[in-house]
Amino acid sequence: MDRSSAQEQLTVVDASDRAMGVAPRTLVHRAGMRHRSVHILVFDPRGRLLLQRRSHGKDENPGLWDSSAAGHVEAGETYGTCARRELAEELGIRPRRPLERLFKIPASAETGWEFCMVYRVVHCGSIQPDPGEIMQVQWLACSRVTSWVSSRSTDLAPSFRFIWRRFLTLEHAP
Repeated sequence: MDRSSAQEQLTVVDASDRAMGVAPRTLVHRAGMRHRSVHILVFDPRGRLLLQRRSHGKDENPGLWDSSAAGHVEAGETYGTCARRELAEELGIRPRRPLERLFKIPASAETGWEFCMVYRVVHCGSIQPDPGEIMQVQWLACSRVTSWVSSRSTDLAPSFRFIWRRFLTLEHAP
C-alpha cells in the first residue's frame, strides 16, 4: 500500500449509509467499519467490458482482475465525484456526459463493509492506465466475462464477481 492510500480519510457510515464520522483508511479496514466505494464498468461501443488487473503493489486484491475502475469515496466527496475522479486517475478517462448510475450494493462482509455504488459509461477514446494502479487491461465480450465469473476463478476480485452477478440479474448488460 502506498503512503497516500494509508493516509486517505474515509467517511464512516451507519447501516443506512448515513455519515457518522471520518477515519483513516487503514483504521476503517482494520476495524471493519462501514464506508463507501464506487465501481465503474467501462464499455466500448461494441458492448465489450474493460477489465483491469490490479497492480501487485495494491493492499487489496493485488494481481486480480477487477472492475474497469474502482475506489474509495473520500471524506467530503460524493459517489459521483469519486467515480469521475477514479476514471481520470486510473484510466485517463474524462467523460463529457454524466455517468449512468446503475445500482448500490449494501455494505456487507462480502463487499468489505463498503456500500458500493456502481456506474456505467460507454467510452470510445483512448485509455491511459496508471501503472501504479493497474498492471494490465483487456476488453472482453460480456459473455466471456459471465463465463469467467461463473467459473469461480480466483483470478477475479471477489467484489467484482459479486457486482457482475448483480449487474446481470438487473439486466443492465448492454
